[in-house]
Amino acid sequence: MSPKTLFLLIAALFYLTTTISAAAKPSSTFIKTSCATVDYPALCEKSLSPFAKTIKRSPAELARTALAVTLKQSESTLAYLNKLKRLKGLKPRERAAIRDCLELVSISLDEISNSIKELKTYDRVRGQEFVRHMNHVLTWVSAVLTDETTCMDGFEGRAMEGRVKSSVREHLTSVAQFTSNALDLVHNFAQKH
Repeated sequence: MSPKTLFLLIAALFYLTTTISAAAKPSSTFIKTSCATVDYPALCEKSLSPFAKTIKRSPAELARTALAVTLKQSESTLAYLNKLKRLKGLKPRERAAIRDCLELVSISLDEISNSIKELKTYDRVRGQEFVRHMNHVLTWVSAVLTDETTCMDGFEGRAMEGRVKSSVREHLTSVAQFTSNALDLVHNFAQKH
């Protein structure tokens, strides 16, 4: 292969990769810019970037996807709590706190699922009806944060210190961060619509 042919081939490959990269970049930039406004921007960007093709530049899709990611995290936490409650050697107060958390996380799953469904109707409603729908979503997602805090309250006190409390806290902190980001993105969407 001649040097000129090699140069043309390299130039063509460079042009092709920059064109493909530029085409994918707007949705990634949109996610990065949107995530800059939330409480946990790095987590937001990392968790939503894999869905850039679906989100494109849609604030509604961004909010829905953030809620869907939060739902997945909540489901994972529910599964963890179900496994944890079967451990032998739990203190009675730990077992009771886990049972309360299971109930609260189950309620949270319903609230997040309802929020996702409610957001799917946004393009069919306008004016005051849109505001009503968004108020429902904001209320439900805010309630999820409250449920997560209430869950941890059950582990308060010196007698509750230990591995169980720290592992539950770790899971709930993660879910709370996802929830907080989703709430911010839903709020941003509601204000811009």
